[in-house]
Amino acid sequence: MKRIVTGAFIVAALGIGGIGSAAAAAPSHDQTPRQDCRTYSSTTECGQPKLTEKQRACVTTSVQQGMTERRATVECHAFA
Repeated sequence: MKRIVTGAFIVAALGIGGIGSAAAAAPSHDQTPRQDCRTYSSTTECGQPKLTEKQRACVTTSVQQGMTERRATVECHAFA
């Protein structure tokens, strides 16, 4: 019984390692650098948007009310 459990563990470990190795060896087709993108309320923003004074005030108010700064930045940029 002990050999069966040990054998199953080794097979599982090799399977997980094999999957990780194959993914790491796969060529990347996306040559552009990764961007900091996020989507909230069906609006996607990448990078740090330039905000107006009104939008910055919206972000500050939203953060004070408990929203994350990243989400507030996207929503205020889109809707304020």
